[in-house]
Amino acid sequence: MFYAILGGPATGKGTMSKILCEELQIPHISTGDILRKVSKTNLDIKEKLAKGLYISDEVTTKLLEERISKPDCTNGCVIDGYPRNLNQAHLLDTILAKLGKKLKASIQLTVPNKIVFKRILERQECIKCGSIYGLDVPSKIKNVCDKCDGNLIRRSDDTKETLKVRIDLYNIKSKPILDYYKEKNLLITIDASNNPKKILNVIDSK
Repeated sequence: MFYAILGGPATGKGTMSKILCEELQIPHISTGDILRKVSKTNLDIKEKLAKGLYISDEVTTKLLEERISKPDCTNGCVIDGYPRNLNQAHLLDTILAKLGKKLKASIQLTVPNKIVFKRILERQECIKCGSIYGLDVPSKIKNVCDKCDGNLIRRSDDTKETLKVRIDLYNIKSKPILDYYKEKNLLITIDASNNPKKILNVIDSK
C-alpha cells in the first residue's frame, strides 16, 4: 500500500505519516529528510533549501526512486513531500509501475495559515537524531531532545520570509496535483489542525 501525503509547510505531514506508518507497518519516506541529508555534502541543494526553493524534479525523483526500491518498501510506504507538482505526480506513477505497484490514495492535509506560522516559528530539530519538537509536541526539557539528550535548534529555513515563499509556491503548484488525484478518485482531504489520529478514521471509511 503506497500513500502520498500532500500539504503545505507545517500541516503535519510528518506526524500524520508516522501515525499511518505505525498502523500499517510500512516505512515513512520523507523527501525533505532525504534532501536535508544530501544537503550536508551538496552546496547547491543546501542553498536552495535555505531559501525555501524547490529542488529539481530530476534530482528529487532519482533520490525517491532509489529509496522506495529498497526491500523494506516491498509492501508499501508513506511518501511525504512528493509529488509537489503535476510532473512529479506522473513520475511517481512511472516509478510505482516499474515496481509493479500503484498508489492507494493521495492524502491532502489542510491547516489555517495562522496555525502554520505558529507551528513553524516554534519548531525545533534535534541535531543528533533529527527528532522534531514544537507547538504540538514540545520537549520535556527546553532545548533538549527527549530521545537522545541532543541539543534542539531551529532549522535555517524556518523564517517568516522563507515560509511565505514556501506557502505561495505550494498553493501555485498543488492545484493541478489535487485535480489530478481527484479525477482518479484517489484524493482524501483531511483537516489536520486538530486530532492527528483522525486520519485513520477517514482512511478506514474510504
